[in-house]
This record gives sequence, C-alpha cells and structure tokens, in this order.
Amino acid sequence: MYSEKVMDLFRHPKNIGEIKDADAVGKVGNPTCGDLMWVYLKVGKNKTGEEVIDDIKVKTFGCVAAIATSSALTEIVKGMKLAEAEKITRENVADYVGGLPPAKLHCSVLAVDGLQKAIEEYKKKKKK
Repeated sequence: MYSEKVMDLFRHPKNIGEIKDADAVGKVGNPTCGDLMWVYLKVGKNKTGEEVIDDIKVKTFGCVAAIATSSALTEIVKGMKLAEAEKITRENVADYVGGLPPAKLHCSVLAVDGLQKAIEEYKKKKKK
C-alpha cells in the first residue's frame, strides 16, 4: 500500500519537533480524519539577500501518510528560497515519497497547507 520511502519516513521521520524561537508557525488539521500538524519556520537570508528557510520542523499527530509527508516536506524545503517554497504543491510532496494511495492524498495537502500558513504568518509579522 505504501512506498518504501513513505515507510522509511514514517519509521524515521526527519525534522520533528518545535523551533522555540520560530519566525512563524502554521497549524492545520483535517477534521475528517483527525490529523493535526504544526509547521515551524526559521527564515534567514542567503548570500544574495534572498529569504531562505534556514530551519523547519513539524509536529504531526496522524496516520502513516501524514507523518511521512510532513517529514518529506521538511526535506524538500529546508534551505530553499522562501519564494520557491511558496510554490511547493501536494504533487511535489506525493512524488517525493513515491506516491500515495488515493485515499491518503489529503495528507500531502495537509503538509503543504501547513507550510503555506506558516509562510503567510511570517509575511504578516514581517509587515508589522
């Protein structure tokens, strides 16, 4: 049912936890299945002054696919320019893990939604 990559990320998730002094936190949930996810971001600048995701951590309460896709998301975007991270799609996450069963595609949506909420929060704080 799940790819080897999904099972590996479920058994050995990456970037799990909180960032105490996070620049932003995106909290999302799926009331249908009960999955909850928090995405913590620390944003910095690269040598050319562009904003990059210096650190990202997730706390995920959910099924195998939710844990695997949130972990995958952190691997995909860590070190990425913020402008590029905004363009990440659920398809990118699902492809990264080798695909998901149709009934579990919503888990990759949750991971991307959490990232988008965190980026939105970061931008709102920055404007103040």
